[in-house]
Amino acid sequence: MDTPYVGRFAPSPSGYMHMGNLLAMLLAWLDSRARGGRIVLRMEDLDPVRTSAEYARAIADDLRWLGLDWDEGYPDPDFSQSRRTALYEDAFRTLEAMGLVYPCWCSRAQRLAAASAPHPGEALHDPRCRCARLTDQEKAALLAAGRKPAWKVRVPDETVTVTDGHYGTYTQNLARDGGDFIIRRADGVFAYQLAVSVDDMRMGVTGVVRGRDLLSSAPRQAWLIRTLGGTPPEYCHLPLLTAVDGGEKLSKRLGSLSTQGLRRTGTPQALVGQLAFLAGLLPRPEPVSPPELLPVFDWDRIPKDDIPLDKVFQ
Repeated sequence: MDTPYVGRFAPSPSGYMHMGNLLAMLLAWLDSRARGGRIVLRMEDLDPVRTSAEYARAIADDLRWLGLDWDEGYPDPDFSQSRRTALYEDAFRTLEAMGLVYPCWCSRAQRLAAASAPHPGEALHDPRCRCARLTDQEKAALLAAGRKPAWKVRVPDETVTVTDGHYGTYTQNLARDGGDFIIRRADGVFAYQLAVSVDDMRMGVTGVVRGRDLLSSAPRQAWLIRTLGGTPPEYCHLPLLTAVDGGEKLSKRLGSLSTQGLRRTGTPQALVGQLAFLAGLLPRPEPVSPPELLPVFDWDRIPKDDIPLDKVFQ
């Protein structure tokens, strides 16, 4: 018997949604509904400083306004990451018991420098920071000085391949191409890579549709899920929408074409039609509801290059 398809929306309630978020959610909805699948709405509110309940309510309201429904999730608190800490703690302890976790005292600048590609003629960097080789005495001295570490997972020298439903085969050597990565911050908050992997596994998600800026995360998340005893979902990434004035991807931080503004100037059908046109599903932007797009939904229609918004905003 085939496993039922389960897709998900997983927005971060750190601001009002913009058109890039809406495009990802529309395609996730179409992908799941076209397969006769279910959809989970999960709020990725890991960071208590940047996220809020107000934004979570606004996101859910915007989705309903657009006609993008879901089968389970928000407002059920079990589908908010801020309420799932015990599950992340269990996964952390499992990885720790396997000898895969170590403390890291590197600064953000040091971590970014270690992750940089080498200049021509230089050897590849050691994918593990110096913290992986600290003695017990050195660790004790750092702790005695009041330094709180972040926690990294020790990845193997292993090549992981994911077959992306839109971009095809994507291969990454975990050690050489990315290196060890943080799974818990120094302030105790669990990091995105661990939380999203645990959530997709625990929620039975079988298909993930999201922006291509997260494609490089797919191999490490697939590896984490397998290491924790689960089966990775299928991944399908989509091109990013870029700003009208020059190529930068849209972001909540920049307030790029937020739904709050878009709702004041048009109907949900008009906005869905614009998104469908940008995605290559319609020959021109015209009002349409999400269910009306199901007969024309096909990943082969969707471009692979990023999409400039000046296609609809002249």
